[in-house]
Amino acid sequence: MATTTPDTLRVAAAQYPIDQPATFAAWQTKLARWVAEGAAAGAQLLVFPEYGAIELAAIRGETIAGDLQATLTAVADLMPEVDAAHAALAAQFNVHILAASGPRYVNDRNGRDGIVNSARLIAPSGAIGTQDKLMMTPFEVAWGVQPGTALRVFDTALGRIGIAICYDSEFPLLVRAMTEAGAELILIPSCTERLSGASRVRTAALARALESQIATVSSPTVGDALWSPAVDRNTGAAGVFVPAEAALADVSPLAETGILVEGVLNQPGWVTATIPLTRLRALRNTGEMRNHADWSRQPGAAAWSADVEIVSIGSTIVV
Repeated sequence: MATTTPDTLRVAAAQYPIDQPATFAAWQTKLARWVAEGAAAGAQLLVFPEYGAIELAAIRGETIAGDLQATLTAVADLMPEVDAAHAALAAQFNVHILAASGPRYVNDRNGRDGIVNSARLIAPSGAIGTQDKLMMTPFEVAWGVQPGTALRVFDTALGRIGIAICYDSEFPLLVRAMTEAGAELILIPSCTERLSGASRVRTAALARALESQIATVSSPTVGDALWSPAVDRNTGAAGVFVPAEAALADVSPLAETGILVEGVLNQPGWVTATIPLTRLRALRNTGEMRNHADWSRQPGAAAWSADVEIVSIGSTIVV
């Protein structure tokens, strides 16, 4: 369990453009620039989007980058190097990084081989915790991406953190299980083609913050990458969300509406905010509404349960 929990947490959520890097070194240069800019904004936690790693297919040439299955395997092959690059930057800048999700090979104890959509939370120590996407979209089903099997909450020096990758955030019971396991912050990396998809993720992020009186952070891919069949069009805006409470009106101009900060649609860059963790804890007992405590009073809640694995990424690597 985390030995310290900060009163506040400075976060940066990326509105991340899918580029077409010519080499792995060029991609590393881009990543280093983004991490340096996020850290310069005072962020302790940097959040990158779903499927941001797909841009790495470009370094394998047009034939592979233009083929969906070849893209998935090419990027999955690079994941160990990708994680090492993130770990080095997390140590250099003393930040936690949610690396952009991407395809990862699995061969678990259930004998299942294939590719999952995996997000990795990386600590300054180099420890890595993975959360695979659990709910597959119709597109991912068609691609052959498999659902993950484990729901996790990560113990960190920043407190307990959960990850709900894009479509996962639209399922309340998944996020509720994380919050009942102690998560006070849910990270929502996303990749949506249309405004309708971006709107669904935004609605989910607001709703999950309201239901459990926690904070959620969403980070999308933005812009067109017509060379890629996987991430050809991207629409979204990053945001940091909290329960709508009058007591938070002094935190930011829109906090009373549940929005700490929100980016400009499709404009690349970091969106930053300071989350008042201690005040959110107090609201669960003293707020206008008591959604977190009253969850169990709704019909059917008593019969529901979900297994959540608590994973420490303070000093060990868990994959």
